[in-house]
Amino acid sequence: MFMPVGTRGAVKTLDTADMEALGTQTMLGNTYHLMERPGSDVIESLGGLHGFLDWDGHLLTDSGGFQVFSLKPKVTEDGATFKSIYDGAEQHLTPERAVRVQEQLGADIAMVLDVVPALPAPRDEVRSAMERTLRWAERNRATHTHPTQAQFGIVQGGIDVDLRAESAARTVEIGFDGYAVGGLSVGETRDDMVPALAAATAELPVDRPRYFMGLGDPIGLIEAVNNGIDMFDCVLPTRLARHGTALTSAGRLNLKRAEFERDDRPIDPEFEHPLSSRYSRGYLRHLLKAGEPTAGRIITLHNLAWLADLTDRMRSAIQTGTFQDLRSEIHERWS
Repeated sequence: MFMPVGTRGAVKTLDTADMEALGTQTMLGNTYHLMERPGSDVIESLGGLHGFLDWDGHLLTDSGGFQVFSLKPKVTEDGATFKSIYDGAEQHLTPERAVRVQEQLGADIAMVLDVVPALPAPRDEVRSAMERTLRWAERNRATHTHPTQAQFGIVQGGIDVDLRAESAARTVEIGFDGYAVGGLSVGETRDDMVPALAAATAELPVDRPRYFMGLGDPIGLIEAVNNGIDMFDCVLPTRLARHGTALTSAGRLNLKRAEFERDDRPIDPEFEHPLSSRYSRGYLRHLLKAGEPTAGRIITLHNLAWLADLTDRMRSAIQTGTFQDLRSEIHERWS
């Protein structure tokens, strides 16, 4: 399952009806941004995120940890102190506050607050972040009381296979409804990422969902599924779309290129979708060159539909025993 990212309560250029038309199962909301604007108490008063968005599907909220740690906070055992990107006011986020805010938002799946080490980093720093993540995970679990909200633990450990395995095993001991792998796909090579991922998933229970946070490229997705991952999210397909790049069966396609000026083919002739295939490459190039936001919207619809189709194909291939054939195809077309 690929989850489109609705950072501030909307997937950029799209609305809830678009998500329904795409057949989206789950959307992701960003706890940090929603906590700041409009505020979790405001959203709670308007029916939680489901009511706020008028969305009957599932919602997952991250803890805000990744965004907070990108702000270089002061971190103590209690939590992280940082300045708001909106008004500069000092904010303090603890594991307990992250749980309470997500319970106010009312998402179906809430993530624990973790410590995200910047990579590369010395092993002792990665271990320290992993140990604090585990201590915070215990506090997250003890605080969580929402009767219908699942809570997922997060595995850390950088690219160190031993730390990843240890983090996963100890997170499972705490006991969560599902498990996420965080702190990967942040600039490391795939050769470093895959062994670390495999070490983590080897320790995770097979009867609980496994979520790779922040992964959206096709080769990365299929390699993660090959190592037991079920769920993904990433801003990649929407960000690429706003800059005129489509995901296709032949790889990335930059629709701004002059060669598409008179091209009457759809974005991807091998993938027909009613929300985007009616428009030609030539028309989309015109919209992009003219600065019309409609182009980003159409390509966003295409990219999300294309990734949803890829996850459907992976699921079917697993069921029919042809997954390795699909894996080879994706590598051949996207390498």
